[in-house]
Amino acid sequence: MKQHIRSLLAAGIMLSPALAFAQAPAAPPAWQQGRPAEMSGSTLAPHAPRLTVTAPDAIPVAALRVPEGFRVELWASGMPGIRAMALGPNGTVFGGTRVIGRVYAIRDVNGQRQTSTFMSGLEQPSGLAVRDGALYIAAMHRVLRVDNVEANLTNPQPVDLTAAFGQATEAHHGWKHIAFGPDGRLYIPRGVPCNICDTDGDRFALIESWLPNGTDRRIEARGVRNSVGFDFHPRTGQLWFSNHARDWAGNDNPSDTLHVAARRGEHHGYPWCAGGFQDPAVNGRLCAEFPPPALILGPHVAPVGTHFYTGTAFPERYRGAMFIPLAGSWNRERLSGFEVITVREGEGGRLIREPFLTGFRDEANNRFIGRPSGALTMPDGSLLISDQQNGAIYRISYGR
Repeated sequence: MKQHIRSLLAAGIMLSPALAFAQAPAAPPAWQQGRPAEMSGSTLAPHAPRLTVTAPDAIPVAALRVPEGFRVELWASGMPGIRAMALGPNGTVFGGTRVIGRVYAIRDVNGQRQTSTFMSGLEQPSGLAVRDGALYIAAMHRVLRVDNVEANLTNPQPVDLTAAFGQATEAHHGWKHIAFGPDGRLYIPRGVPCNICDTDGDRFALIESWLPNGTDRRIEARGVRNSVGFDFHPRTGQLWFSNHARDWAGNDNPSDTLHVAARRGEHHGYPWCAGGFQDPAVNGRLCAEFPPPALILGPHVAPVGTHFYTGTAFPERYRGAMFIPLAGSWNRERLSGFEVITVREGEGGRLIREPFLTGFRDEANNRFIGRPSGALTMPDGSLLISDQQNGAIYRISYGR
């Protein structure tokens, strides 16, 4: 055989790669990392996002449910993949996305919403924050700032702060949720570059904060696998954050969680522990060594855009409460999540969880018709909820 191959080469005949060399198998996609061999035939996979515009009359507003006295209506549409939202000082709502690479701008003009693509061609620009009239955009490892943003909606000239903020370039769990804290610092999470792995704890599995110019890095929380939702308690200023647990450990384990950063730099358990689930894939430390989460949210529910309601238009029980969109599961045979919940403090500081915006999950047919992914309190006290699947924003009001 070797002599035959040498003869062919000498004659100038090109061999196909399959004949000359055994081809290496293609690397599995990142979301399959950690999948056990016995599940190699599983059909579970991340939900394909809808990247085209959904017509307003096809958006399932009529199926959505809110508590008595509240009203939900379609506020804006035509924004495929919209997730996190940020409010400009003059009322422009900016919306970030992931795979479609756009940042949207939505303005209210004479009671009608005008929607435009503010920026495009970015890599997963899901994190947005506004400070001093400037819009900060986290697009994977890049950090951009658009100064005087509402005067530059048609011709943004971003300042590239990437070198200053020094973000990791790994793509897996590299998308961001960002926010300015009451201390004036910009908070940025760093998700892990894997499903489950023991990684560099100074580079990944953490939430950090910086001064707005990208100096004075500070680690606020460690052992956080992937937080794409956090906010600051309106009374105490404490950082509260949700966390996505690993995949491929079963339908009911581990659960996604809600945490409070009681002490700066405190470790919250990843990779060894997630919501009391001792991960058998990683040895070394026990769940008892870490502070328990403030609340167990449920397996694979995917909390996104955790938000404290800061308005006064809702009844007293909702003022200062936390609204958590649960974008919904993919790594579970029976769907979980696909709703917005509230979390509020009861007697003795006990946390009370209640459903708030439901109807996105069709339980009988094990399917979903929308994915809530962001929350924003408006100046009039209404609450906006984004729906990445339908490219829509819903407005929730009370008593009117």
